[in-house]
Amino acid sequence: MSSQYTFIGEYNFVVDSKNRVNIPSPFRQQLKKSDKNTFVLTRGIDSCIWVYPLSEWKKIEIELNQLSSLSTTNRIFLRNHLRHARMASCDDQGRVILSKQLIKYAKIVKDLTIIGVLNKVEIWDKRTLIFSDKKTVVDDDSYEELSKKVTV
Repeated sequence: MSSQYTFIGEYNFVVDSKNRVNIPSPFRQQLKKSDKNTFVLTRGIDSCIWVYPLSEWKKIEIELNQLSSLSTTNRIFLRNHLRHARMASCDDQGRVILSKQLIKYAKIVKDLTIIGVLNKVEIWDKRTLIFSDKKTVVDDDSYEELSKKVTV
């Protein structure tokens, strides 16, 4: 599944009292007309929120529909991944509203780090990301092996 998006970089923001967060301008500028200024927000694998442009989410839906509902693992994954998924359109200031469920899942207090990860954006509580980065250090050999697979 190839993507037409290249979300990269790191930005620091805060979530406001109405649970709104600013989607960085460079990310919003990549939206296509078919995205209708809309993202889909859902639980990430780690304690973060994944944010997909609407057109990218449609591709993911196709793949998710291929999973057999006869598999217990598939059902649990779909249920947990989709139960709190929400469409969110940017307001005039480029903000989206985070649901209370996603805020709780991502342990968001106030300070956020927003990271571009190619076809999606990750929203992290700043302290949670720092903790995650410290506990998930990749050793140099593993990093080098992975870079051989993706570097030309």
